[in-house]
Amino acid sequence: MKILSVCLGQPQTLPGKSYRTGIFKSARIGPVMVDEHGLVGDAVLNRKYHGGPDQAIYLEGALTLQWWEAQLNRQITPGLFGENLVIDGLDNRDLAVGDRLSIGDVLLEVTAPRTPCATFSARMEDSGFVKRYTKAARPGAYCRVLQSGLVEAGMIAEWTASEGDRLMLAQMIGKSFKSLDPQQRARYLTFPIAARIRAEITATP
Repeated sequence: MKILSVCLGQPQTLPGKSYRTGIFKSARIGPVMVDEHGLVGDAVLNRKYHGGPDQAIYLEGALTLQWWEAQLNRQITPGLFGENLVIDGLDNRDLAVGDRLSIGDVLLEVTAPRTPCATFSARMEDSGFVKRYTKAARPGAYCRVLQSGLVEAGMIAEWTASEGDRLMLAQMIGKSFKSLDPQQRARYLTFPIAARIRAEITATP
C-alpha cells in the first residue's frame, strides 16, 4: 500500500449556505506534518462533530473511491469526500476499530467510521447522499495519531489489522449507539473507539 493523496482544505462557504466548512479539500504536493490534531494547516470548523484527538485524520481507501466512481458515474477527485489521506490498495470494508496504519514515522489508529452529514450531501450536490453513503456500508475511517511525523504522496503505508474480535466500521455506520443492548455496549467499550462514540454509549438513557 501507499499514499495516493494528502489533502488539506481551507474554510469555504457552500453554495446556498450561510456557514463555512472545511470539507473542501485538495491534494497537496510535498511533505505535510501530522501531529495529534491532524494535518498541520488543515481547516476543521465544526468541532462539535469533527476533529479532536480521536478524529484527527480521516482516510479513504482508493479501492472504495473507485467503487464510488462506478456507482456515481463520475470522477472522485482527491479530497472530494473531505478526506485527508487516500490509501492505494485499501478497501474500506476491511477496516475495523483498532487497526493501525504506519507511514514513515507516523502511526495512526482507527477509531470510528465516517458519519455522513448534510454538509457532505451538499458537497456532493445530492440531497440523498447521506442515506446512500450509509446504505453502502463502506465508510471511511477516522483515526487518532499515536506517533507524529511527515506524510507525503507516494510514501509506503503499512496496514496492520487488529487481533482477535474485530469491530468492523461497516457494522457501525448508521447505528444509534445509545440504543445498543447491554451486551453490545460492553463489547463496544472494549475497543479503542473515538471519545464521541464512547460518550454516546455510556450516556445515561
